[in-house]
Amino acid sequence: MALDEAFDVNTLHELRKAVLAAATAAGMPADRAMEVVLAVHELAANAVRHGGGTGQARVHVVANGLHCQVRDAGRGGAEDDPSAARRWPVRPGRGLWLVRNTADHVTVAASPCGSLVTVVFALPVASRCERSGQG
Repeated sequence: MALDEAFDVNTLHELRKAVLAAATAAGMPADRAMEVVLAVHELAANAVRHGGGTGQARVHVVANGLHCQVRDAGRGGAEDDPSAARRWPVRPGRGLWLVRNTADHVTVAASPCGSLVTVVFALPVASRCERSGQG
């Protein structure tokens, strides 16, 4: 299953559901699928808050891993809008730490035009075998 979905502050809950469905369909056990959701949500929340208020999330299987990418336009975000800061539901500061400690691999590419963060989660061996027809 592939996922390619735009998001903003009002659709983060829908993104979480879609990422969970994609991770489960890829063969992730429930606890690991929730870690995928957590990581993608944190990246998406960062994109909303710091990257212009919107972003794009992609989730797809490549080789033996579930690749999750979150892109934003880097135009500033919720912290630039004083009323948005009052609406933000969590204290900032630990999202990337959380992502780095749940994903197997993280790459960050940032420029004045935006950011692209890719996180990779290794797929379970059984899931790999099923997709290759060996299981």
